[in-house]
Amino acid sequence: MSQDVMPAVFLGHGNPMNAIDRNRFTEAWSAFGRSVPRPRAILVVSAHWYTNATAVTAMPHPRTIHDFYGFPDELFAVDYPAPGLPELADQVADVAHPQWVGCDTDSWGLDHGTWSVLVHAFPDASIPVVQLSLNAFEPMNYHLELGRALAPLRADGVLIVGSGNIVHNLRAVDFGIPDGGYDWAVRFDDAAREVLTTAPTEAAALDAHPDFAAAVPTPDHYLPLLYIAGLAGAEPLTPIVEGHCAGSISMAAYQLGGTCPPPIPGAGAPGLPEGVPAVDSNM
Repeated sequence: MSQDVMPAVFLGHGNPMNAIDRNRFTEAWSAFGRSVPRPRAILVVSAHWYTNATAVTAMPHPRTIHDFYGFPDELFAVDYPAPGLPELADQVADVAHPQWVGCDTDSWGLDHGTWSVLVHAFPDASIPVVQLSLNAFEPMNYHLELGRALAPLRADGVLIVGSGNIVHNLRAVDFGIPDGGYDWAVRFDDAAREVLTTAPTEAAALDAHPDFAAAVPTPDHYLPLLYIAGLAGAEPLTPIVEGHCAGSISMAAYQLGGTCPPPIPGAGAPGLPEGVPAVDSNM
C-alpha cells in the first residue's frame, strides 16, 4: 500500500461505558490513533445511525449525541467537539455516484458509536469528523459496494472508520461472564476472522453461517464491518484486538493498511451500570 493512502479500521465499540473506561480494547483504539498519520478528516460509519436513507453529516459543528439510556451522569457529560467538514460530505456524494447520498445539515451529529471510540483514538477532537448513515432498506452487498466506492477518499487523507460489533446480541448478554463469549459467539467470530484475514469481501456472505442468526439478530452493528471489507477488497485485514464481553458481544477490531500496533494486555470491557437492562440501553 502506498504511504500516501490512509489506513482504515473497524472497531468493535461495545458498551458506551468504554468511553470513560480504560481497558485492553480502549488501549488498542488509542494505540491505533497514535500509529496512523494525522488524517485530514475522519469518516465514520456507525451502527447507531441506522435509518431509512443513505446520508452524510454536512454541518460545520456536529453535536455530540448521547443516544443511550440509564447510564451515569459522567457519560452524559462527555462532549466530543470535533468540527465537521461539509466539503467532505460533498466528496462522499461524488465518489458514491450513481448511488444517492443525501446531506444532513441539521438533524444528526456524532452518536456514541463514533465518539466513544474517537475519545480514545483522537482525544483532542481537533480532526474534522463526518458520519455516513446505514441505509436499513439496502442488502449487504449494497453496503459492501458503497464501502468499495469510498476508496478514493483514503488517498485524500480521510481515515474511514467502521464502528459496530461483529457479534451483537443484547437479548443474550450476561455480565456475569464479562470477558468471555458463548460457544456460538466464538464460532461466528472465528469464522469472521478467517474471512477478514484472507478474503474480506466474503464477509457479506456470512449470513449463511449457522450461527449468524444468533450473532447478528439485527444487522445494524454488523454492517459497518462491510464498509471496511469493501475498501479492503482482496487485501487481508489485520486484527488489532480480539475478545468478547458479556457472552454475546465481540470486541474484535481490524485494520486495513498501515502498521498494526501490537495487542494491549489488560482488563476486559466494563459492564452496564446496575439495574440497566441491556435491551433498553441502546448500547
